[in-house]
Amino acid sequence: MNIFVGNLARDVTEEDLKTEFAAFGVVSSVALIKDKYSGQPKGFAFVEMANKEEGEAAIAGLKGKTLKERTLDLSEARPRTDSRGGGRSFGGKRKPQRRR
Repeated sequence: MNIFVGNLARDVTEEDLKTEFAAFGVVSSVALIKDKYSGQPKGFAFVEMANKEEGEAAIAGLKGKTLKERTLDLSEARPRTDSRGGGRSFGGKRKPQRRR
């Protein structure tokens, strides 16, 4: 089960999250999301648990818990939808046509 973890402090590490979630079962992976340019954490992560029961127990047990002075926001991760539009535009914005 993939779990979204939000409202993370900037100094939370993947190891911190793995430790918190390991109390509820096997942690398959932890992905702390970072800005691709600055490398700074964005304040959320995805934790994958070995099965749904352990994931649901982790959500119930950790939701609202404080980690490094921030209250965790947890939910089952939704499947990613690529709604970013696809390709790049090199032409810039279209100029409005003049009315005569």
